[in-house]
Parts: sequence; structure tokens; C-alpha cells
Amino acid sequence: MMTRTLVRMFAHCFRSILWTVVATASLCSAVLCAAADSAKRLPNIVIIFCDDMGYADVGCFGAKGYATPHLDGMATQGVRFTNFHVPQAVCSASRAGLMTGCYPNRIGIHGALVPKTNHGIADSEMTIAQVVKQKGYATGMAGKWHLGHHPRFLPTHHGFDEYLGLPYSNDMWPLHPETKPGAWPPLPLIEGDKAIKVGLDHKDQEQLTTQYTERAVRFIEKNKDRPFFFYLAHSMPHVPLHVSDKFRGKTERGLFGDVISEIDWSVGQVLDALKRCGVADNTWVIFTSDNGPWLSYGDHAGSAGPLREGKGTEWEGGTRVPCIMRWPGKLAAGKSSDAMLMTIDLLPTIAKLIGAQLPKHKIDGLDVWPVIADRKGAKNPHEAYAFYYANNQLQSVGTGDGRWKLQLPHTYWTLGGRPGGKDGIPAKYEWRKLEQPELYDLQTDIGEAKNVIADHPDVVKRLEAFAEKMRADLGDTLTKRKGSGVREPGKLAEAVK
Repeated sequence: MMTRTLVRMFAHCFRSILWTVVATASLCSAVLCAAADSAKRLPNIVIIFCDDMGYADVGCFGAKGYATPHLDGMATQGVRFTNFHVPQAVCSASRAGLMTGCYPNRIGIHGALVPKTNHGIADSEMTIAQVVKQKGYATGMAGKWHLGHHPRFLPTHHGFDEYLGLPYSNDMWPLHPETKPGAWPPLPLIEGDKAIKVGLDHKDQEQLTTQYTERAVRFIEKNKDRPFFFYLAHSMPHVPLHVSDKFRGKTERGLFGDVISEIDWSVGQVLDALKRCGVADNTWVIFTSDNGPWLSYGDHAGSAGPLREGKGTEWEGGTRVPCIMRWPGKLAAGKSSDAMLMTIDLLPTIAKLIGAQLPKHKIDGLDVWPVIADRKGAKNPHEAYAFYYANNQLQSVGTGDGRWKLQLPHTYWTLGGRPGGKDGIPAKYEWRKLEQPELYDLQTDIGEAKNVIADHPDVVKRLEAFAEKMRADLGDTLTKRKGSGVREPGKLAEAVK
């Protein structure tokens, strides 16, 4: 009897031990699987793109008269890029470069598209949203699009699941003081590809930054369990400046400072949403601007700091913009990088990171992740970058390492040292012509003040050869060249009013 009892006791203990082992193994397996799933999950991507924000309009880039604690905090947690550029210093062209990885003139987008334009981004071009769609990403956008306003050209027809925003600049409206009567139709707010309000007034514009931000936060909350891409393209600080009551009158810099403070708040809301949803460590956040400050607007414009000129020029003040990137564990915290980069490189870099295919047609950007991540020995893979403006004018070229910039003969606008305007009314620019090429060493002369072309004939020869290569590919109206690599934009049979 005692023997049977002992046998039963041992059997019971064995079963308990066995179940414990099995349960522990199962738990470990679940933990390991969860860790593996987390490691395999594709990264989320958030691009925050401001309008006309200058190089020195963020606290950590030298802003004065207001604070940007969230952006400065983002720089403390990530990397501040001090040599980050757009391909052209104007709205539509800059956005075309960001979205497609192409020089905008390659895809037929020049300048700033106006409300009565009958063309926009072609159906055959591939946007960042369409790149990440290959990998099952949720895609959303809020803000200024400006790559065509007809439904066919809007974000939801180019890879975005949802869209809320303005189809073009917020100054393209009848109420702007500089607008001639009848020049523009009423400004529409678009949801998807339909106008949900036509005829936005001043009060409506005061809510745009908040509306865009709320849409971004809701998108993050809704898609936290899957990879997502969100493009937050603020209409501000493009004139006319508008700010909500919660930030009006809060800074020493006046209305412009109030507007930037609200943008900084917006960045904080997005970062908080990522943290609250548990996805901050798996999200690459990129903050930058579409071009430099519109200097003629004076106290309603930002600052290019030490850089020469601003928006509408291919001098450094027009194309070099503030940039901060944050991705915990992937990008070093609190670092500053002077590596030369351009928005056209983001699409191919994202594609490489997530294992997506690039478009079949030619693009101009290259994978620059090793440079962004500061890998040992990493160098920018570009021989040089081209800076076009206006109607396909090749105005300057710069080396891929960011040191040398060759300004080619062209005409540009400038205030000539005079102050800008006041209270939203711009001062008049004057036109100047650069008669001969000029070379600048940006490592020692970030303000492009000293022409050193006579001292470096080898550099000039190399950059002029690159310029000739670009003329053969993309053309150049300044030298009356037609390029063989230019593609047509999307076109409508007639202008849409």
C-alpha cells in the first residue's frame, strides 16, 4: 500500500514538473517569437515638411525670439543635419523631388503650380507612398500637396490611403492682400480627392496647423499595429501667416514666432503619439523644409542665418534647409552631421531599408543610409548635385561631399541688403545677373562671399564637366540645351477652373 502511494506521489510530482517545463518552454517560445516579430517588423516613417522655413528658423539652428523645445529635444534624441538640401528652392518643384526621388525638371514639374494649371504629377511616376505600399504600409498625408489640384493628381491617386489638406499654397486665394481681383478661385480644403469646404477664410487658416496635426495623431493611433508612412506637410510658415488662439501673441518675434511655436507644438504632438502608441523606437522621423525663407516678407519671413539669399534662388539660403532626424537605436543621439544630403535621396534610401523595388524608370536620388547612420567610412555616393530653377535653368552644381559649389551664369532676385517688408506686405526684389561662373568653398565660406574660381581650376573643370552631363540629360534653357532624359508631367486636355 505504501509503495503504491509513493508511486502515485512521484508520478504526480513528475507530471507537475513536466507541465512546468512545457509551460516555461512555451512562454520562452512566445517571448522569443514576439521578439523576433518585433525585430522583423518594418519601420514606420514620418516626414514633417514645412513651407518656407529657413535654415535658422529652429532653435538648435540659431532661431531668436522664440523657443522650439520639441524640435530641439528631437535633435537631442537624434541627428541635426546642417548640410541638407532641396533640389529647387520653390514649392512644387521641391515637393516633386521629395516625393519621387527625381530632379523635378526630369518629371516636368517647374516652379509653383497655380490653381488654373492643367498639369501635375504623372500617373507613371512612383511616390514614396507607392514605394512603401509594396510592403503593406498604411499611408496617409495631411497638409499642402502642390503637385496638381485636379483629382487625378491628388495624393489618394498616388499611393496615399487618406489625405486632408490644401492642393496648393495658402496664398493662392482671393483674400490675400497681394492677390489681384479674379486671380485665384476660392481656396479649397480637400478630403481624399473632394473639396469638403470651398472658400477658406482667415479663421479657417488659423486652424490648419491644428487640423493637420490632429489628423497625423489619429492616423498613428489607428495604424500602430502595422507599418505606416505619414507625410505631414504644414502650410506654415508660408505667407499669409496664420496661427491659432493658443499660440497667438506668445513670442517676442511676433506672428512669425507664434507660427513656428505652433509648428513646434505639432512636432511634439506627433512624437507623443508615437511614444503613447509604443512605436517610437521603430519610427524614423524626418523634419525639414521645402526651401529657404521668403526674405521679401521681412517680419513675416524667417531667416537663412549665415547663408546667402533665400527662397527663389539656388544660393545656399534657398536650398539648404534645417533637418532633424530621429530613430532611437538606429541614429546616434545628440549628434550633428555636416554630410551633404538632398531630399531626392530619401525615396531610394527608404526603398533599400524596407526591401522595396525602385521604379523601372530613372531616378536621381541614391541610397544614403550609410551616411545618415554615420557608418564608418561612409561617403555620399553622388559625384555631384545639380540645382535647377525657373523654367529648367541649370544655375549651380555642387560636389557630393558638400564642399564645392559652382554658381553658373544666371539672373537671380535679391533684396541687395535692404530690409524686407512689414505686416505681410513684401518689399520689392531687384534682379542681378551673374555674368561669369563663381566657385565657393563651403567648408570655409558657408555664406558664399569669396569667389575662389581662380585658385581651383581642377575643381572648376570637374564641376563644369558634371554640368555638361546634366545638360545632356535634363537640358538647360540658359544654354539652349534640350535633355534626352526628361519625362512629361501628367496633363489634362484643358485647364481646370
